[in-house]
Amino acid sequence: MADGAAKPARQHPVEGGADSREEAGPSARLPKQYLQLAGRAVLEWSAASFLARPDCAGVIVVLAPGDQQWATLALARNIRVQAVIGGAERADSVRQGLAALRSQLGDDDWVLVHDAARPCLQAGELTALIDRVRTDDVGGLLAAPLVDTLKRADDSGRAAETVSRERLWRALTPQMFRFGVLTRALADAAQRGIAVTDEAQAVELAGFKPLLVAGSADNLKITLPEDLPRAERILATMQPS
Repeated sequence: MADGAAKPARQHPVEGGADSREEAGPSARLPKQYLQLAGRAVLEWSAASFLARPDCAGVIVVLAPGDQQWATLALARNIRVQAVIGGAERADSVRQGLAALRSQLGDDDWVLVHDAARPCLQAGELTALIDRVRTDDVGGLLAAPLVDTLKRADDSGRAAETVSRERLWRALTPQMFRFGVLTRALADAAQRGIAVTDEAQAVELAGFKPLLVAGSADNLKITLPEDLPRAERILATMQPS
C-alpha cells in the first residue's frame, strides 16, 4: 500500500491475543482466542483476513505469559507470523508487539491492531478501512454507530436518564495508525499512568482525532458462550458458496 505521497508504506497487523482469562462451558480452561469455531481456533479466523492480503508484510501475535496453546496451531508455523509475549494490560501487550517490529518498520509504515477474539472481520471492511485511512494524516479505526437507546443507571440499578446516542460510535478493530505515531502515543499514555482501553484513545490523548470508518456489527468480539454460535453463522455467510 502507499501513503498520501505515494511513498511505499508497509502494513503490519498486530493481533492482540494476550488473554489468559478462562471461559465458561465445555472449553472452560481455554482462553477465548483458542476456542474452536467452525473447524479452527478463533485466533486463526482473526488472522485470516490479514494473511489473505498481499500488502500484509506479516502478523505479530501477542501471547499471554505461560501460553501453552499457541504452539498447537497451524498458524504458529506460518512464516509470515511472529509471536511475542505480552504484558498485563492490552496497551502493554500492544507495546510489546510494536517493540518486536522496531527493527523492521519506519515511523511512516502502517500497523493495524486487531483483537484476537474478533474472528468475523470481513475482507471488504478491512479494505474499506485501509483505503480510507492510508491517505489520512492521523489514522483511524473501524467503528459502528450506536443504534440502541441508552440508559444511565442510578445506584439502585434503575434507569435515571436516557442518554443521547447522537454522534456516539462503538469502537471496533482493526485500528490503523502509523508506527511512529502509535508507538509514541502508547508510551506517553503509559508515562502519564493512563490505562487506555484501545489504541485510538492513546492517539486521542496525544492530541489527534482518529478517523471513524463504518464497520459491520457482525465484527463481534467473542465474550460470552452464546457468541460462538452467532459467530459460526456469520462465518458461514462469509464463505464462498
